[in-house]
Amino acid sequence: MSLAARAPLGVWICALALLTAIAPLATDMYLPALPEVAAELGTTASNVQLTLTGFLVGLATGQLVIGPLSDAWGRRRLLLGGTALCLVATAACIVAPTIGVLVVARFLQGFGGAAGIVLSRAMIVDRTTGSRTVSLFSLMMAINGIAPVVAPLLGSALLGIGSWRVIFAALTALTLLMAVGAFVAVPETLPPERRVRGGLRATGRDVRSALTRPRYVGFTLAFAFAFATMFTYISGSPFVLQDALGLSSGAYALAFGVNAAGLIGASIVNAQLAGRVDAQRVLGIATTALVVLSVVLLGIVVTGPSLWPVLVVLFLSLTSLGFIMGNASALASREVRDIAGTGSALLGALQFSLGALVSPLVGSSPLVMAAVMVAASLLSLGTQIALGRRRESVPAAA
Repeated sequence: MSLAARAPLGVWICALALLTAIAPLATDMYLPALPEVAAELGTTASNVQLTLTGFLVGLATGQLVIGPLSDAWGRRRLLLGGTALCLVATAACIVAPTIGVLVVARFLQGFGGAAGIVLSRAMIVDRTTGSRTVSLFSLMMAINGIAPVVAPLLGSALLGIGSWRVIFAALTALTLLMAVGAFVAVPETLPPERRVRGGLRATGRDVRSALTRPRYVGFTLAFAFAFATMFTYISGSPFVLQDALGLSSGAYALAFGVNAAGLIGASIVNAQLAGRVDAQRVLGIATTALVVLSVVLLGIVVTGPSLWPVLVVLFLSLTSLGFIMGNASALASREVRDIAGTGSALLGALQFSLGALVSPLVGSSPLVMAAVMVAASLLSLGTQIALGRRRESVPAAA
């Protein structure tokens, strides 16, 4: 038995959470540096936000490639290879001389990092069923939620001792830690007898199968639009809170961390609710709350943005997302247990594609940020109401 196969369940979950942390770490950690990147590379705020877009497009593309392949090849070797690519690309960001080179390096960083995100979800589905799946998805979000708390604070501290390039040096070290964790604590979870055969034709068949399951599509869209709401906040908040509302980079990092703490706390509570309260009911209530809060934020912005009301509404919005993300992803995954890699890939690709779309749209306008949050949260609620109430696509394990 290999070292990874002997890893306790708790260590395995922590390793998976660390692997999925590449997304918040690689975005949130250098958010306080976005204005500095624009100044040093002689470009605009929207062009700098393309480094976020490039990273997210890489995450989306990588998941579409790696997820279906893992249903045929197994999870572990693709996980190790993708993490290695992410490590090399992150190191390349340190020396990027132009905004174009940085965008390309960020795309490759996202493509490699996609392996940890898409395969972590698939691995949990491989090994768990029912409320246990919901609980572990929520616990992973809670553990992973530490990254958004620590990342901007660490990024702000690193800016105090060096340039934005120092942030990518630290990210390289963290990615190396992820690679080591994957090697020593994450075994193969998909045995050969459960793997899909048939190459590209089988992949196409699995994609079509997933997309014809209404409940899977409904919960996937609910998850993706909720993520778009969150990423609208992530990409717009550095400019809105610092430039429009006057926070320093340190105060912004603190506010960002407090909001992320709300997300963590909600995820922990959601994990405790798994098996006691219907996950779909919690999802509906939390998404309705997100819609209401986004509308309130828009009203505040239209009547003249004020710092403390904006901060309170953003905190409550992030807290509601803690009840949305774990439930929506677990409910979607339950509908495609037989093709977990493909289902995880489609969910993740849509998630980060929408994130990539909203990032350059937001710019530095509080009004645009609030309006996009309203639209995305309404779509999240609408899709789960329209499709999530259909009969179950496949029998779900209890």
